[in-house]
Amino acid sequence: MAPSGSRSIDCWRVLYWIPVLFICLIVAWSYYAYVVQLCIETVENTGEKIVYLLLFHGFFIMFVWSYWQTIFTNPMNPLKEFHLSHPDKELLEREDRRESQQEILRRLAKDLPIYTRTMSGAVRYCDHCHLLKPDRCHHCSACNKVNNCVGFSNYKFFMLFLAYSLLYCLFVTATDLQYFIQFWTKGLPDTQAKFHIMFLFFAASTFSVSLAFLFAYHCWLVCKNRSTLEAFRAPAFQHGTDKNGFSLGINKNFRQVFGDEKKYWPLPVFSSIGDGCSFPTCLVNPDPEQPSLSPVHNSSIKSAEESHPFPPKTLRESQNQLLSNGQSEDRVKRGTSNPALTIEKET
Repeated sequence: MAPSGSRSIDCWRVLYWIPVLFICLIVAWSYYAYVVQLCIETVENTGEKIVYLLLFHGFFIMFVWSYWQTIFTNPMNPLKEFHLSHPDKELLEREDRRESQQEILRRLAKDLPIYTRTMSGAVRYCDHCHLLKPDRCHHCSACNKVNNCVGFSNYKFFMLFLAYSLLYCLFVTATDLQYFIQFWTKGLPDTQAKFHIMFLFFAASTFSVSLAFLFAYHCWLVCKNRSTLEAFRAPAFQHGTDKNGFSLGINKNFRQVFGDEKKYWPLPVFSSIGDGCSFPTCLVNPDPEQPSLSPVHNSSIKSAEESHPFPPKTLRESQNQLLSNGQSEDRVKRGTSNPALTIEKET
């Protein structure tokens, strides 16, 4: 027999699928109400009916496709490099003092692309999974492991899901409006389609408002290159907290999520830049509210980033390209691309 703890976990996992099932039921009903009750049963003009059905199915396919990708995409690459070996784990467990434990974790983290710290300045470590936490990752209560469940691997799909669901609801609201008005002015016969048209308009318009605010908020997060948690609590680095620590500029922030090839931007196919375990940081444009870094500190951090062998993939080259291009553009904008020229002008 399975232990009671595993049965409890399985029950919780079933509960997590209830919102997914609810959305699927709403979408299935909206499809029936729009296609059958509105277009087939109510709309009399053949040309209008064909246009409505073609556009509706276009939005519907992209909406369902992006939602499927958001739910079923594997959130994270393997984290073998961040797991502690058996001797290191035993050494860490034998230490009682927090200072000694942190010294061990700092030694293990120095060869990994880990730049964020806890608010107290300690190395981020998961006691449940026994691994060093990669930047921007947390222990997820849904999957019960260190992950970024809505993050690197499926954040583009989530953004497209919000965009296409908003377009879907707006299209349904706009095309259903005239028949909704006819319902109140007694312009439609008293049939079953009446009630589907009424509730379809209310549901689509209500979801349009909520989705518009949610989509606008996540567009702001993409432009700032922040996660939802980072929007409320700035990430902490070795030099302190910096809410703009991962921001490379609006253009490069967008490309980090959607990729370089524009033809893939509107499609729910993976095109994000990176590996999900390490992220480029922009320390040349610090938050003006935070203490500034010295040039020596900046250069040492940059050289440390370039010397990291992890991960040995071409995706890391794209990350470095984003970082280097972002730094050069910021220097040109601020007029400090050549320190020698600045000294000459001052003298």
